[in-house]
Amino acid sequence: MRLVLILLFIASFISTANPISVDAYAQLPSKSLFAISPKGGKLAYRLSEQGKDILVVIDAKTKQPITAVSIDEMNPNLIYFVSEETVILVATKNVILSGYMGRYDSSWAYAVNLDSKKTHLLMQQNYGIHMGQTQLGRIVGISEDKKYAFMPAYYKETEYSLFKVNLKKRRKPKVISRGSNDTDDYFVNAKGDIIARERFHNKDNWHIVEAKLEDGWKEIYRKRTDIKTIGVLGLTPDYQSLVISGINSETNQKAFFTMSLENGAIGPAIFENPNKSVERLLTNVNRVVFGAQYSGFTPTYEFFDEKLNARMRGIAQAMPNNSFRIQDYTDDWEQIIFYMEGEHSSGDYIKYHAGRLELLSPSRPQIPPEAVYDVVEYSYEARDGLIIPTLLTLPKKESAEPAPAIMMPHGGPESYDRKGFDYMAQYFAGQGYVVIQPQFRGSDGFGYDFITKGRGEWGLKMQDDLTDALLSLSKEGTIDKERVCIVGGSYGGYAALAGVTYTPDLYKCAVSINGVSDVHKMMKDEKRDHGRDHWVIAYWNKVINNGHLAADHLKNISPINYVSDITAPVLLIHGEHDEVVSVYQSINIYDELKSQNKSVKYVELEDGDHYLSKAKNRLKAMREMKEFINKHI
Repeated sequence: MRLVLILLFIASFISTANPISVDAYAQLPSKSLFAISPKGGKLAYRLSEQGKDILVVIDAKTKQPITAVSIDEMNPNLIYFVSEETVILVATKNVILSGYMGRYDSSWAYAVNLDSKKTHLLMQQNYGIHMGQTQLGRIVGISEDKKYAFMPAYYKETEYSLFKVNLKKRRKPKVISRGSNDTDDYFVNAKGDIIARERFHNKDNWHIVEAKLEDGWKEIYRKRTDIKTIGVLGLTPDYQSLVISGINSETNQKAFFTMSLENGAIGPAIFENPNKSVERLLTNVNRVVFGAQYSGFTPTYEFFDEKLNARMRGIAQAMPNNSFRIQDYTDDWEQIIFYMEGEHSSGDYIKYHAGRLELLSPSRPQIPPEAVYDVVEYSYEARDGLIIPTLLTLPKKESAEPAPAIMMPHGGPESYDRKGFDYMAQYFAGQGYVVIQPQFRGSDGFGYDFITKGRGEWGLKMQDDLTDALLSLSKEGTIDKERVCIVGGSYGGYAALAGVTYTPDLYKCAVSINGVSDVHKMMKDEKRDHGRDHWVIAYWNKVINNGHLAADHLKNISPINYVSDITAPVLLIHGEHDEVVSVYQSINIYDELKSQNKSVKYVELEDGDHYLSKAKNRLKAMREMKEFINKHI
């Protein structure tokens, strides 16, 4: 396997002596979202080149095109087959809904019929369903004949129901089960029969799971809680049990269990790792669970089928310096599509079949192997003794002198960085910076205890963890502590602003991308949008407050209230239509900084979202960062 793959890579790469521009790193991947049909006969992917966005479907053997569909206006984030003849494309767009104030990130699912070469929208607001809803891309099951999808949506404003939707042509969806306003999810079996539903009532805080019987619903789980303590995520292959996530009381770790549909009995843990979280379950289109992907710097897998476990071990041993993320698979798991990152790879799609690995396509052909910089694991001891796992992206240095650095905390904050090709980190490493990505306490991916250590620590111990990374690396002589800029998005943007606010002597500059500057206002906005009783508010109170009783706690951890302490230049970048963090989080702190004559620049990205998902906005942001950081370090 190793020899086959190495030969393929040598043949596929084109080296260049020319320096790689910021534009090359900022481009969206040329090919992405690879999917394989259930029997393995077809492949589909997103092609983004020369300002065009296209869904391409090809014959898996001949690689000849079958169809191509323009998706310029869709912004797809998921592609998958439900049969050899039908491809589903899930897309997200920021829209205005008629009759409703403001803008909304709305998702839709499209079916591409490979026989007729036609595409149609599966569900649309005010077409057989309630107008005021945005999440219309969910499919919870497919009929046996592959002609219908089962999709949840609001039939009326207070009825979250399950619909049968035609996959062959555009038709009004048909209600097959009317729900209530506290219904969250439905589960169906291989025949399309509803077998369970999940409910959560935000006001009364009842979390309920019900099994479907011939004469009605039978309650198998009930708990009063302001935040769900279990997640109902899939089905066992025999359709006799649900697969749920929760905390193992014996180990205090997040794990996955079965819940009997007959009586709600919860079995022993089926997937659990003391040092990692389960990032996702691997399922088919009806959410039947085959295995789990564990988190961490590189993904690892565990399956019910020991043959699959052995296969994954063999692939990992063949290419030990690369990570393999399962992208898609055939129904029988004999063919698997991987997204591979790591040594000399800016991201490549690989197909496994019959013991061989075949290169399908590099995702970023404009990035040659010599422009991919080493990503190494590093750990250090925080001031209270906690070990903080970290990724370092290292420049190619000609001397042993300490290098300038970019501190790059991730968003979330209950998220984590992966060992792979991070386009932003790779670009900065190419400019000579050591890029530091600490997995500060509160990060996901390294066990449940590590997550909970971050509760209530915004701007406090979570920020200290970043400071301690700089102290450790400068003591070792890896970085020049006098030449450090802090760059981050979302929570990472908050950490960047907190960095130059609470530790102004550490950083020469700061870049906040879609970041939070005023935590108190953020919580007020969340309560306005969701209502004070919503589980989202309970979640944020636990993550940010965690029992703090001081009325001014949120104000004390908000950088906007301490701009007078900022001495470093600040660059603020924000998407015009960011629905996760309001654009006013950046506008308001910009106004405060300007009023105090601080060095600040604000860049608003036209039609931009929270994720820099549009090519033009990613390019503009990267160009602005390049100019700003080179000026101030």
